[in-house]
Amino acid sequence: MKKFFSDFKAFIMRGNVVDLAVAVVIGGAFGAIITSLVDDIIMPVISLMTGGIKFTDWFVALDGKTYETLEAAQEAGASTLNYGSLISHIINFIIIAFSIFVCIKIIEKIRRKKEEEPEAPPEPTKEELLLTEIRDLLAEQNKEK
Repeated sequence: MKKFFSDFKAFIMRGNVVDLAVAVVIGGAFGAIITSLVDDIIMPVISLMTGGIKFTDWFVALDGKTYETLEAAQEAGASTLNYGSLISHIINFIIIAFSIFVCIKIIEKIRRKKEEEPEAPPEPTKEELLLTEIRDLLAEQNKEK
């Protein structure tokens, strides 16, 4: 049992697992921001451009009756197909995918820029400096002869 927990601890502490956990947390927060952007900014603008149509009110009541709003249908206990909500989620997904695409493009550009910059050669070690001095002294002695 002790080995099981030590193996589990080793698994959890691996870099990939921690990176994945961080990505999930950041992705959740990013998704909440994009959802707010879509629901609170983009969809009202689209609703304004379409004459006040709210996507959330696009639904089909399965009981065959007609309702003004989705809330009215739900209050009446009717089952509904909420295709307006689906449209809103599709727009949300497209915006998230586009945002991630832009972020990846920026990261790739930064990485390419770093790769293009030549790295400075490392400083010579003490041993290399000493060998260089010895080489130079031997070269001077050979010139004198």
